[in-house]
Amino acid sequence: MDRILVVDDDVLILAALSRILQTEGYDVVTYSDPALAAREVGFSVVLTDFMMPYLNGIELLGVLREKNPKAVRLMLTAAADFRTASEAVNRGEVFRLLGKPWSLSELTSSVRQAVEHYRLVEANERLTREVADKNAELVAINQDLERRVVERTTGLLDGLISALDYRDTETQWHSRRVALYSRRLAEEVGLAGAALDVVEQGALLHDIGKIGVRDSILLKPGPLTPDEWVEMRKHPEFGYRMMGKMPYLHEAALIVLQHQERWDGKGYPQQLAGEDICIGARIFCIADTVDAITSDRPYRKGRPMSVARDEIRRCSGTQFDPNLADAFLRIPETEWQRIRNQVEALEEEESQRWRSHPLGPQAPLTRASGA
Repeated sequence: MDRILVVDDDVLILAALSRILQTEGYDVVTYSDPALAAREVGFSVVLTDFMMPYLNGIELLGVLREKNPKAVRLMLTAAADFRTASEAVNRGEVFRLLGKPWSLSELTSSVRQAVEHYRLVEANERLTREVADKNAELVAINQDLERRVVERTTGLLDGLISALDYRDTETQWHSRRVALYSRRLAEEVGLAGAALDVVEQGALLHDIGKIGVRDSILLKPGPLTPDEWVEMRKHPEFGYRMMGKMPYLHEAALIVLQHQERWDGKGYPQQLAGEDICIGARIFCIADTVDAITSDRPYRKGRPMSVARDEIRRCSGTQFDPNLADAFLRIPETEWQRIRNQVEALEEEESQRWRSHPLGPQAPLTRASGA
């Protein structure tokens, strides 16, 4: 039941108001002393007279508002005091101003509207709280989904790279090194957040299209023929089409497509030049060259980082974006060595895990029953 506070120093008027509102079904609390009424709490609507001793209606409503901010305020006033009392309405303290003597229909209608207003405000606040709670739940659910997507995407990427590594053992762990090299260079030029992840993913998967290249070409020990080079140079497009089926890798796929392009337009497959090449592919081009120079190959040992730095400097403006080349040269050699050590630690960890696995290299090979 809605609780109504009624205040009037005239006890006869107070009794009349109380009877009318109780007949309407309200729980009515009455005070003839405004000072005592000022202590009241827990009501939906307050109906007060304007002219009263000790506290007038405006002063009383100001006190009550501090303890009962959501209560709807109504005020009764004689015609002679109407102008003064109307100031309270203009200041937003009073929901409705009623004249004395009052019209019964106007009185009951005004109280009913005040109660409905109070209920609407209460309902709105309740719904706002419920929406906030639901939003918090949705945020938590979305964060969990994002975490799962990241985990599964990471697992998928690792699986794809492992599949390539098994085919092209000459460059094993190369993809992981250039991915971290690319991320570090991207940080140097101000990329952050999701943009860093895109660069790392694109660099990690740059050669994924080689899965579509025949073993006789991919693993050929000697130089490729012109026809074989035609097929080999299709691997960026193969990789792009593979990744195009995974929407969350769309931006990284562009790096895969363009990772063999050059700043001067002499790369492939589209002969793009300058900033027409996406920044992730331009970053990768430097990281890839650095790793190729500093890593061991069957036909030569890896060379010092100083050789790689000289090559980046020499090819700045032709093979490489000059601004990115400058950014690379700003980064201390110790940073690149730290990243290489990080990948080598991962390689050793995976090697130990595989050696201790039941299906590792020491496990005997057996034919499955019924094979």
